[in-house]
Amino acid sequence: MLRLPRSVRLAAWGSAFLADAAPLADVVRVVTDDDEPHRVDLGDAADGPRFVGLGEQLGRMRDLGVPCLRVVLPVPGDVLGLPGPPDFNRIALGAGECVLFEPAATDGPARTPRPIPGNGPGTALVPDVVEFGSVWEPGAMVTWTSHVVSPRRVTVVGSLAEAERELREALITATETLHHLDVARWREDTAGRISAVRDGGLPRGALPDAAPPRCVRVLGTAARVRAIVELAAQDDGAAVNTFETERRARTLRELDTVCRRAMTAAVEGLRHPQR
Repeated sequence: MLRLPRSVRLAAWGSAFLADAAPLADVVRVVTDDDEPHRVDLGDAADGPRFVGLGEQLGRMRDLGVPCLRVVLPVPGDVLGLPGPPDFNRIALGAGECVLFEPAATDGPARTPRPIPGNGPGTALVPDVVEFGSVWEPGAMVTWTSHVVSPRRVTVVGSLAEAERELREALITATETLHHLDVARWREDTAGRISAVRDGGLPRGALPDAAPPRCVRVLGTAARVRAIVELAAQDDGAAVNTFETERRARTLRELDTVCRRAMTAAVEGLRHPQR
C-alpha cells in the first residue's frame, strides 16, 4: 500500500473536520496510522499545557474558527508556499513538510474564538519524527511543533487539472526510469518493493468520503510516482558514467517536484473541486 506524507493526511482530514465533514476520531486515526499517538508542542504556552494531543489541537483550531489547513512539501531549491520567516523555512525544509493555517477572517463566519497557546496570525505545524524498532516491527513517535509564521504569501501551485496532466506524463517517465534500473545491483528485497509500488494504490479510506474523485486520483498517482522516485534514488542503476548519473538524478528531482506540487494542488482541490 502507498502512503501519503503525514502533513498531507493532516491537511486533508483536518480540513474535512473543520468543515464538519469528518469525525474527529477518524481524523486522528488516519493521520496517526501506525505511529504512536501524535502530540502537538505549543512552545511557550504560559496560560496552558505545552503539549496537547492531536485531537485536542484540532478542536482548538475549530474553536478559533480556522477554516482549513494547507500543506507545503518543500525541498532545497523549491520552497514554493513557505511563508517565512527564514528560521521557520529552514525547519520546514529539514522536515520536508508542514501544515499552515490561519484564524477565520473577521468579516467571515466563525465560531466563538478563544485564545489558543501557540497560535498566531499565521501558524504552522511541522512534524518531528523519531523512528524506532526494526524493519520487521517499525514504529515512530511524532511531535508536531507549532510555529508562528509570516502572513501567507500568494503562491501559484497550478490547477488540479494541470497537475493531473503533468502526473500522467511523469508516471510514464518514472516507469521507464524504473524499468531501466539495474535491479541485480540492488538489495535482495528491492524486487518485491518494486512490484509493490507498481501494483500499489492508496489504502481504502485514505481520504475523506467527500473527497472529489479527481483529488483521489491525483494523490494516488503522485504517491505512486514519488515511491518510484524514492526507490530509484537509492542506487545509480544502469548509469555507467558521471553524465548519465547526473542526468538520472535531475530526472528524479523533476519527477519529485511534479509529485509534490500535485499533492499540494490536490489538497487545495479538496476545498475547491472546480479547480
